[in-house]
Amino acid sequence: MITRRTLMAAAGLAMGGLVAIPASAQETVKIGLILPMTGPFASTGRQVEAGVKAYMALNGDTVAGKKIEVVLRDDGGVADQTRRIAQELVVNDGAKMLMGFGLTPLAMSVAPVLNQAKIPAIITSATTSAIMPQSQYYVRTSMGGPQSAVPVATWAVQNNLKKVVTLVSDYGPGIDIEQGFTNQFKKDGGTIVEAIRVPLANPDFAPFLQRVRDAKPDAVFAFVPAGIGAQFMKQYVDRGLADAGIKLIATGDVTDDDLLNGMGAVAKGVITGHFYSALHDSPENKA
Repeated sequence: MITRRTLMAAAGLAMGGLVAIPASAQETVKIGLILPMTGPFASTGRQVEAGVKAYMALNGDTVAGKKIEVVLRDDGGVADQTRRIAQELVVNDGAKMLMGFGLTPLAMSVAPVLNQAKIPAIITSATTSAIMPQSQYYVRTSMGGPQSAVPVATWAVQNNLKKVVTLVSDYGPGIDIEQGFTNQFKKDGGTIVEAIRVPLANPDFAPFLQRVRDAKPDAVFAFVPAGIGAQFMKQYVDRGLADAGIKLIATGDVTDDDLLNGMGAVAKGVITGHFYSALHDSPENKA
C-alpha cells in the first residue's frame, strides 16, 4: 500500500541517487538505510523500506553508470543504536550516504557522524525544524510538522470549534506541531483551554485524556507519532470523550493510511489533516 512515508522514501532515494555519485565513486555506491524495523515505530520503517523498493523497482539500481546498493539496518527506534549503526555503516561498510531516521531523536543522533565523515544524509520521516541546523549534510524530503497542523486549526474555527485542548507527544515534533496549531488557531479567533504534553516513552494516554474531559473543550487537537495512533484512539473512546461531545481533531499521523484499517469504528468522525492520503483523487496517485 502506498502511504505518505512510502512516497517520502522514494523521493529521498531519488535525491540520494543524484547526490551520491562523486567523480571518485566506486563501481558500487552503498547507501546506508537506518530504520525502526522493530518496536512501536516499526510501521514507519516498513513504509520507508517499501518506498525504497518501489522506487528501485520502477527506476532500477543504476545511476550515472554506478550500481546503487541499499544496506538496511534496524535501529529499533533507539537513538543510541542509530548513531552506532551509522558509524558502522560509514566505517565498516563504506556507505557514501545515509538515509531514513524514523523519529527526530534518531536523526539528531547521527549529526556528529555526518559532520565528521562529511557525507550527506536524506531524512525521510523525522519532521522537527531543529534537526536541520545540526548538520550541513542533512537534506529532508519529508514534511515539517506544522504543515499538517495549520490547516486543521483553520478548519476547527470555521466549524465552530472555538475552545480546544492541545495534546501532543513531548518531543521535538510534538512541540513544533503544538506551536503551529496554536499560533494559527489563535490567529483565527480560537482559544486554547489547556496545552498538555505526554511523555514519548511508554505513553499511557488515559490520565491526560481525563484532564481533557474535565476541561470540557469543544475539541482536543492531538499529535502522536505514527505507530501509536491506534492506542491513543482507543483510550480516547474508552475515557468517554466522544460520548461527552468532545471532537477529536489531529494531524494525519494519528490516522496514518497503513494503520487506519486496524483502528476500526473508533476512527469514525475524527478529522485529521495531512499532506498526503492514499485515497487522494488524482491521476498521479491512481497511477
